[in-house]
Amino acid sequence: MKTTWKEIAPVPTHQEFLDIVLSRTQRRLPTQIRSGFKITRIRAFYLRKVKFTCETFCEKLTAILEGFPKLADIHPFHKDLLNTLYDADHFRIALGQVSTAKHLIETVARDYLRLIKYGQSLFQCKQLKRAALGRMATITRRLKDPLVYLEQVRQHLGRLPSIDPNTRTLLICGYPNVGKSSFLKSISRADVDIQPYAFTTKSLFVGHFDYKMLRFQAIDTPGILDHPLEEMNTIEMQSITAIAHLRSAIMYFMDLSEQCGYPVHAQIELFKSIKPLFANKLVFIVVNKIDVFRPDDLDPSLKAELDEVLSPGEVELLQLSCTTAEGVMNVRNTVCDRLLAERNAQKLKAGTNASGEITGRLGDLLRRIHVAQPMGGLVRESFIPDAVKSLEKYDKNDPERRRLERDIEEENGGAGVYSVDMKKKYVGIDPDHIHDVIPEVFNGKNVADFIDPDIVEKLAALEAEEEQREADGIYDDDTQPETLEEAEIRYKAELIREKRQLIRNEAKQRKSLKNRAIIPRSARAKNLSEMENALESLGYDAAPVAARARSQSRGRAPSRGRTPGTDADMMDVDGGAPADPRAALVARAKSRGRSQSTNRRDDGVTSEVARTKAEKLQKLGHRKMNRMARQGEADRHTTAALTKHLLSGKRGNGSTRSR
Repeated sequence: MKTTWKEIAPVPTHQEFLDIVLSRTQRRLPTQIRSGFKITRIRAFYLRKVKFTCETFCEKLTAILEGFPKLADIHPFHKDLLNTLYDADHFRIALGQVSTAKHLIETVARDYLRLIKYGQSLFQCKQLKRAALGRMATITRRLKDPLVYLEQVRQHLGRLPSIDPNTRTLLICGYPNVGKSSFLKSISRADVDIQPYAFTTKSLFVGHFDYKMLRFQAIDTPGILDHPLEEMNTIEMQSITAIAHLRSAIMYFMDLSEQCGYPVHAQIELFKSIKPLFANKLVFIVVNKIDVFRPDDLDPSLKAELDEVLSPGEVELLQLSCTTAEGVMNVRNTVCDRLLAERNAQKLKAGTNASGEITGRLGDLLRRIHVAQPMGGLVRESFIPDAVKSLEKYDKNDPERRRLERDIEEENGGAGVYSVDMKKKYVGIDPDHIHDVIPEVFNGKNVADFIDPDIVEKLAALEAEEEQREADGIYDDDTQPETLEEAEIRYKAELIREKRQLIRNEAKQRKSLKNRAIIPRSARAKNLSEMENALESLGYDAAPVAARARSQSRGRAPSRGRTPGTDADMMDVDGGAPADPRAALVARAKSRGRSQSTNRRDDGVTSEVARTKAEKLQKLGHRKMNRMARQGEADRHTTAALTKHLLSGKRGNGSTRSR
């Protein structure tokens, strides 16, 4: 739970608020727009301006609302303390005005965005943008007083002490000038102002100290006067709030010497009037300044009144003197012990229901703990070995003392040189075999598979059984005919072996084919002479094959310029039979198509104007739409227009005149 608000961000004034938002909008967004732009780009430009300004306003106002505590979510002590110091109604109204302003700004932005979306010109969009920002600024100016009030609340909240309402707390209260601040300064490091006049302490002061390795907090409250609750001022109401809401031990200080300026009877009456606030709390009446006046020196009537207040079991009387420090630590320790015992009792009580059954966190803890008890009513007595009973206290100077591992270490070179033998106290092993290294593998077998306490007996029984089988001749007679079942098993085993081998061969072939190159490396180009020699060595006539190979490698016929009417055929290569004229024309068309190149830029375009228009359409089709009017890589950079008559030429010493 939040107990301190020192990290609340400062709240700016309405003018600072406007400067922050508008300057941020000016920095983050582009500021140049031209009437020659498309209307969609102009609308997007001003839409973004209004939307970004609205988002910045809402972001800043939301940070203010979330920074301050919500009264419904904090501890009742902090809630009443805020009500006492700042008036909770005024605080709620200020936060409500900020929230209302946020919603109004969102509404204004939504309305003007809808209007700008249908703007018809640059001037119209610009005027709508100015109107939107002007209405937002007007709404912000109405927050002048709430923002100033919230900044004052923030500064005062940051100066308040950090009080944890759920930790161990000592609450010091009583009349003014009875020694409350002196006691707090004696038991903690709190920097409390101590003066000999009343109402020196005007707010809550917190000091921390440690007792039994636990952190305690002690709170010094302002002095309280004995008058009705509605007549108490803000200083006194802080004390009443702390007494009413904090789970603590109440230490009511009294000055029986009346040096504080208030009689003993008035102090007792104040205790009675605020006693209803002490319900379910530890209460102690602490008598201060016993070096001047003790309770035994009181008048019998006052002594009777004091004894009447000290009801047995509810209120305890303690005495101390902050001047001489007599009994200060004793009082502190007594209160802390009682407080710890009371908190533990409340925790145990919170874990039980009406029938006494343990529930809650304590019940969950006890259900996890199981204490095993002997069955059958057996009672196991405690047993202490005789070696422990006869054990003598270790004395380093005794020459007959038992030797410790530390002594052996010092004799053998000390730490870093001597290594402790972890095996020398093994039980149940032959001392000669203690330091033997157990092999992991022995004779090709895993030693861990043969760890068995009865391994020797089992091995002997197995060997005896084997010898008996050999003596009976089970392994000698091989002439026995094979049964039908054995033959079937053998046949199936052979089939399984064959199937495994086939699967293995297929996998090998698949792997070899997978890794083999598509074109074998051995398939290299051969010369025509090598082919002729190879065919002649085999007894074949290689002349027709060589002639055909030469004709295919020669390409187009040399008679390119001949006309179809000549006697020689166009496809006649080696003086053979004339070819079909239609085949010659097809071949010539194919060769011409391969030789000519196509200009894709001019192909299919009627004129240069059509080609330029097609290129522009292609570029526009590839360009992405810029919906948010951001400047991109392809945008033209427009420099700011400067006034030439002011920034060019020589200038005199006189003042610069602008139009």
